[in-house]
Amino acid sequence: QVELVESGGGLVQAGGSLRLSCVASGRTFSTSVMGWYRQAPGRQREFVGAIAWNGAAANYADSAKGRFTISRDNAKNTVYLQMNSLKPEDTGVYYCTGEGDDGTWRYWGQGTQVTVSS
Repeated sequence: QVELVESGGGLVQAGGSLRLSCVASGRTFSTSVMGWYRQAPGRQREFVGAIAWNGAAANYADSAKGRFTISRDNAKNTVYLQMNSLKPEDTGVYYCTGEGDDGTWRYWGQGTQVTVSS
């Protein structure tokens, strides 16, 4: 059974930082694109960023560029989301996702709550 487990969320003041982790089990994602999404209350889930299988490239939503960084450690089957200069509008549940063999976001974690206070 494939499982993605996020951790590292919490409450932080505006301007602060958090580092989210996502540990995968049940399947290796070392050759898969991994990504992060988030969902704010009352809003649809939105793309935050994604990283190539080897970590050589990453792309980000405009809202994340310059503040968030995705990295991965394939030996640990883990992907990270470093979030700096956090804003209240970054508040939401953050989800880790992994690409399946069909190229879709097939695997999802349960999410971790991030709350940024003003």
